[in-house]
Amino acid sequence: MFAVSSLHFNLARLCQGFFVASLHTSTVKMASEKCLAKGSAAPGPVPQDKIRIYNMRFCPFAQRTKLVLAAKGINHETVNIHLKEKPEWFLAKNPLGLVPTLETPAGEIIYESPITCDYLDEVYAGKKLLPSSPYGKAQQKMMLEHFSKVLPLFYKIPMGRRNGDDVSGLETELKEKFGKLNEDLVKKKSKFFGGDSITMIDYMMWPWFERLVALRLENCMDGTPELKKWTELMWEDPAVKATMHSADAHRAFMESFAAGKPDYDYGL
Repeated sequence: MFAVSSLHFNLARLCQGFFVASLHTSTVKMASEKCLAKGSAAPGPVPQDKIRIYNMRFCPFAQRTKLVLAAKGINHETVNIHLKEKPEWFLAKNPLGLVPTLETPAGEIIYESPITCDYLDEVYAGKKLLPSSPYGKAQQKMMLEHFSKVLPLFYKIPMGRRNGDDVSGLETELKEKFGKLNEDLVKKKSKFFGGDSITMIDYMMWPWFERLVALRLENCMDGTPELKKWTELMWEDPAVKATMHSADAHRAFMESFAAGKPDYDYGL
């Protein structure tokens, strides 16, 4: 599934900013979902009533931002970027060449997925995804910091399998991490990680759980009933439905990436 020195060090770095239903279709404008590459014409100014996200359709980090845009019903447009042949005009906006990147009508640029998500929650009206109290916000940020240390396992295990390595130790480690997440839900006696409704931390973690089947890691959730209930509830969320890709689509993209020819436009 994964070749290369791991999506954690390649795709994740390309993507990170540290995937359907009809929800909010009236708030999303995209002339074409196909990615723009080197030599392409730059898009025009961002319309006054919108915000633009520079995106890659299969990037889990960018999906975080897409989830927040969908959950809050923010009027936006999406420009997909070819991350191996980045347009010159995109690098002029964000020299790091990372997605997600936001651009406002004033030409302001915001990137790194947690930062873009916090920005959207602060600037736009509607449901607030972050807690109102400073301590509540700090709790979610601490949990995100802990979760960021789990992410390498999502990539190391498939890479190891592909290389013929013994990944049983890594799988045990991931099972332990999932067990701790399960315990957290048990202690909180809540459906979601921030309470009985979806909050920012759920969206920040979700993209990797969406990819569990494609990564062949679903067995690592054995013995975590509360975490499984959480995933079942997340699948029903309108924002998740609006941004998701099927396991087959994720797997096809991952295989193309592993082969050194990422198909950013897969399925279009």
